[in-house]
Amino acid sequence: MEELIKLLEDVRDDVDFENTKDLIDGKILTSFDIIQLISTLDDEYDISIPAAEIVPANFNSAEAIYALIQRLQG
Repeated sequence: MEELIKLLEDVRDDVDFENTKDLIDGKILTSFDIIQLISTLDDEYDISIPAAEIVPANFNSAEAIYALIQRLQG
């Protein structure tokens, strides 16, 4: 999870990813941030995030993103 937090901070260093639970719903991350994040996750974790998985629930918090990664790696 620490590695993921560092990756998220590379995308947006002004966000408290450890405590924020409304990254999408609170409009904290922009669509550009999400695209950049998806590309980073694909490269860093050797996964491919299908379009069906690009929904707010999967990107609202670091925990949700981590769960998505685990699911796609499993």
